Amino acid sequence: MRKLGFFNSAKTWGGGEKWHYEAALYFANRGYPVVFFAQEGSILQQKISGHPNVKFVPFKVSNYSFLNRLKVYALKQIFQALHIDILLINLSSDLKLAGQAAAKAGVQRIIYRRGSAIPIKNSLFNQYMFNYWITDILANSEATKETILQRNTHLFPKEKIKVIYNPIDVEAFVHAPFDPIYTKVPGEVVIANLGRLEEQKNQKFLILLSAELQQRSIAHKIIIAGSGRLESELKKLSRSLGVENNILFTGFIDNVKDVLMPCDIFLLPSLWEGFGYVLAEASLCRKAIIAFDVSSNPELVQPNLSGFLVSKNDVVACADKVCLLKNDPELCKKMGEDGMLHIINTFEKSRIMATVEAYINE
Repeated sequence: MRKLGFFNSAKTWGGGEKWHYEAALYFANRGYPVVFFAQEGSILQQKISGHPNVKFVPFKVSNYSFLNRLKVYALKQIFQALHIDILLINLSSDLKLAGQAAAKAGVQRIIYRRGSAIPIKNSLFNQYMFNYWITDILANSEATKETILQRNTHLFPKEKIKVIYNPIDVEAFVHAPFDPIYTKVPGEVVIANLGRLEEQKNQKFLILLSAELQQRSIAHKIIIAGSGRLESELKKLSRSLGVENNILFTGFIDNVKDVLMPCDIFLLPSLWEGFGYVLAEASLCRKAIIAFDVSSNPELVQPNLSGFLVSKNDVVACADKVCLLKNDPELCKKMGEDGMLHIINTFEKSRIMATVEAYINE
């Protein structure tokens, strides 16, 4: 079996880190020799370092590590000493260091797993890196694939960009216990959102939506679960618009089902998503979805079947859909059921990971 290396220097936890962690464990449990490179003190180290079938290698990475010839040489030597055949890299910043070292070490396949639907800059450095270091790209959605070559169609051979969706452990998620964070008041509609409080996630839209619903005299509660730099700004906006009583800021939530299960509608106002895990999770909780018609959202939400896709930042259209679902509980329930079936049939973990394994062995 080929020896696999996973390289991820992120200190925090996100969708990319979840994919790397779960993929490493999958291949290790399948008998593949697996080496995981991560930062000391990172969440990935905490999760992976004790696994008996994964060799953990701490490697300190900074923004300018790729300019340090000694560090590049040291990493090259490690790759060669460990006989890495395939290296999977998750962060664009890691490509500069690990991709360079792997190319110098003669690693057979250097796979960049792209998880963000943001166009890649057409810089001279990127042109060189994608021409001489990277052998394959693994994208997590068709939307992500399209953005890779958006600014330069010759940046990388399109036929070497493979789309494999993120896996969802349906069985584990559906049967996981939960403790509802909110109890619905009779007559109101409960809307939930989960995500970092950052510009990309666009929670400001939810507060503007609350103001629109309040103006229409629609009783509602919007649960905003997550933490981030914009928390104080968002709370200030809710107070200034007089909707603070309609908004529940929960902070970071470890179990997403605590938020999803008590809601009627899940609403995702993100400006872009590589792969919206939370959309899949909401569907597995049988919730109707409203999201913007952007990025990979149409790949996770079946328009007018499992949810509604509206134009970006269209508060009036979104409020109309909320009212429609509130006044038609049967439609809301049916959308939730259809969404669950779509996720099970499209993103179930064993099927997706078998596809990843076949891709690794090409």
